[in-house]
Amino acid sequence: MKLQGNIVDIPNKRIFKGEVTFENGKIANIIEKQHAIEAYILPGFVDAHIHIESSMLVPSEFARLAVRHGTVATVSDPHEIANVLGVKGVEFMIENGKKVPFKFNFGAPSCVPATTFESAGAVLDSEAIKLLLQNPNISYLTEMMNYPGVLFNDAEVLKKIAWAKHYNKPVDGHAPGLRGDAISKYIKAGITTDHECFTYDEALEKLQKGMKILIREGSAAKNFEALIDLAPEHFENMMLCSDDKHPDDLLLHHINNLCARAISKGIDVFKVLQMACVNPVKHYNLNVGLLQIGDAADCIVVEDLIHFKTLQTYINGALVFDNGRSLIKQVPFKNLNNFNCNKKNVADFRVASSAKKIRVIEALEGQLVTNELIEAAFIEDGNSISNPEKDILKITVVNRYKNQKPAMAFIKNFGLKEGAIASSVAHDSHNIIAVGVSDDAICKAVNLLIEAKGGICAVSNSKEKILPLPVAGIMSDQDGETVGKHYAALDQMAKQLGSHLNAPYMTLSFMALLVIPALKLSDKGLFNGKDFKFTALAVDN
Repeated sequence: MKLQGNIVDIPNKRIFKGEVTFENGKIANIIEKQHAIEAYILPGFVDAHIHIESSMLVPSEFARLAVRHGTVATVSDPHEIANVLGVKGVEFMIENGKKVPFKFNFGAPSCVPATTFESAGAVLDSEAIKLLLQNPNISYLTEMMNYPGVLFNDAEVLKKIAWAKHYNKPVDGHAPGLRGDAISKYIKAGITTDHECFTYDEALEKLQKGMKILIREGSAAKNFEALIDLAPEHFENMMLCSDDKHPDDLLLHHINNLCARAISKGIDVFKVLQMACVNPVKHYNLNVGLLQIGDAADCIVVEDLIHFKTLQTYINGALVFDNGRSLIKQVPFKNLNNFNCNKKNVADFRVASSAKKIRVIEALEGQLVTNELIEAAFIEDGNSISNPEKDILKITVVNRYKNQKPAMAFIKNFGLKEGAIASSVAHDSHNIIAVGVSDDAICKAVNLLIEAKGGICAVSNSKEKILPLPVAGIMSDQDGETVGKHYAALDQMAKQLGSHLNAPYMTLSFMALLVIPALKLSDKGLFNGKDFKFTALAVDN
């Protein structure tokens, strides 16, 4: 097969009219020609860090959407499903991904559970990690979120890192806000990347100390604007990633959008494409072609080098997307899950208290980090309740793996004026998380998810809407178009209930992520992520 166009040669920083010949899934030849069509041929995009589960799609369905935007490969951390189902969940992701022509590169989840301060569905110790790293389908050790374990020489944490070194596989990092001697020790342990930087100075320090920095722009956490100005000087040690990408966003764009935004800021196209295409392949030693003779024929045809609208996507020489149509076929699979709790009563969400002041989680737009606020409590009949007028709402995390009393706290910035929203996508243990204006609404939303054994939902005074997620309680068994539309409808309903967050469900899903400060909620209680210990809801008067 022959493909003509303007060939983008990233290593040599040149663009020329030419023809690419594919043979047996490889690039057999590249020649220059005087005339060719005006479209551009370049290597496919690689998402350098993503949890496929965040799209609420199984890998095969994720692939069908991603190729629309010129993505040919991902570096995928399956720790979401691993927290629910352990090794069995990782194996499901690998096997489902193999059924389609797309280059998934899964890692061994380093932190299952992410902490000992929450209840997960599985535990992966260093022996389990060793066995996973022996698997040729496992490319790396995923983000080491337990940075206190690294800093304080936790034996199990260090064993996991040691096994990755033994099998010559990279170790991903996760160190939001870590600076100075602490980040130096973290890097010295053998951790090579970080996708959690949220300030320019933090990312610059980590780059200067030898880390590769991933610019993350997902559905909730958005760090592109804070970090992109580092690219002109540090592009050789930077990559682009989503981390978490909800299905409605994936219908619209992927890494191609980040390239377009970087170009609009005047960054050299070869530097942008180095980050988007080349650096992940080199760093993780991926079997992904870079448009050189002898490489796998993984390339894309785009309309221009400004907007990167994808016209065609090729993987191993096979056309998988063509002018608006994904050519990857749907594949059958069996659902697997781990959901074992009974429905709750309204009284279960009561917070008996006489406290005048309480600690409140402050959710921040576009960030995974939160703030801790001290606010006046709103007490009614001895029950500390939501105060929608002040936008201080009750939040709960309910253990999905066994029957246990719900953990309760309060949160600001969700903005709901009516009803409640809930999700069984709650990083990283994926218990049920809900926020609402009343105990009754919260109970109704939680029970909808228990009945469905997983999903996301919204309830108002007159309406209930749910997107079931029967695969591990975090993914749908439907096609990407259907899931994307249903999710968008739920997102709209949450906003009609009053939420002013850009991605209320994505933000909600991170309010149980204890490894990111400052204040979060697990199924075991309110947690201070700075001190790494539980804290009281009531503040001493």
